[in-house]
Amino acid sequence: MNRINESVPQEFILLGFSDRPWLELPLFVVFLISYILTILGNLAIIVVSRLDSKLHTPMYFFLTNLSLLDLCYTTSIVPQMLVNICSIRKVISYGGCVAQLFISLALGSTECLLLAVMSFDRFVAICRPLCYSIIMHQRLCLQLAAISWVSGFSNSVLQSTLTLQMPLCGHKEVDHFFCEVPALLKLSCVDTTANEAELFFISVLFLLIPVTLILISYACIVQAVLRIHSVEGRRKAFGTCGSHLIVVSLFYGTAIYMYLQPPSPASKDRGKMVSLFYGIITPILNPLIYTLRNKDVKGAFKRLIARIFLIKK
Repeated sequence: MNRINESVPQEFILLGFSDRPWLELPLFVVFLISYILTILGNLAIIVVSRLDSKLHTPMYFFLTNLSLLDLCYTTSIVPQMLVNICSIRKVISYGGCVAQLFISLALGSTECLLLAVMSFDRFVAICRPLCYSIIMHQRLCLQLAAISWVSGFSNSVLQSTLTLQMPLCGHKEVDHFFCEVPALLKLSCVDTTANEAELFFISVLFLLIPVTLILISYACIVQAVLRIHSVEGRRKAFGTCGSHLIVVSLFYGTAIYMYLQPPSPASKDRGKMVSLFYGIITPILNPLIYTLRNKDVKGAFKRLIARIFLIKK
């Protein structure tokens, strides 16, 4: 067997939309603005949730975790994409590709579980309101968050290891914007059926099972909300849960499309756009959705701004 052909490349070429150079400037502007807004929006939620005592509840504890996830996820992908768009040689080092693969996969997997945990929190809050503080105590919240993070990173270790062990035989052109499992599997010069089957199985565990639990939770939530006699109570319950449901639909819909659809050469560009959506658009929408549709967060922002102006005076 020729060991030279199976040697690890020193770098990968990220093709992205390099066959459409006229897209590079618009994409650079969109990515840069989206990244800045993502950083500012998610940092704002983290800061406000920590500084405002009225937001020291399980719901905002998990929201802080979600904002931290989105912040780190976009940072693991977007800066390298911006550099490549401005460069003639659109390359990433092997070590950079490994780091990007591991971090983005770990954070994406963690978010899959964290969104399910957030729906459980809403289920308890609306369907078991009298027992909410007893069930969702601080220790359980920490445990649920820790399980999400540890499971996400464990999955990434497994997936990254299996993917990087595949022989490439000199192939190093990744037909994507960043290093992602499906794109790297296409570089392999051996049969990847076992890897694709394993990826599908893991995707079912991290995508279909959580989204099924979320749908069951919301079916119970809808029944409980419809039994509330107060119109204001219904509006508040639907407003809080509606924000989470929008985020769930955006994230799981695009991730399921990417990881659970059969491989198809015809859909490669659509796959890139879908990856961009859950990698860049969703993290920027999360803080907007949770702030614009949430009176508590908007009130906390107003109190923080008022406090800042009072300190200045």
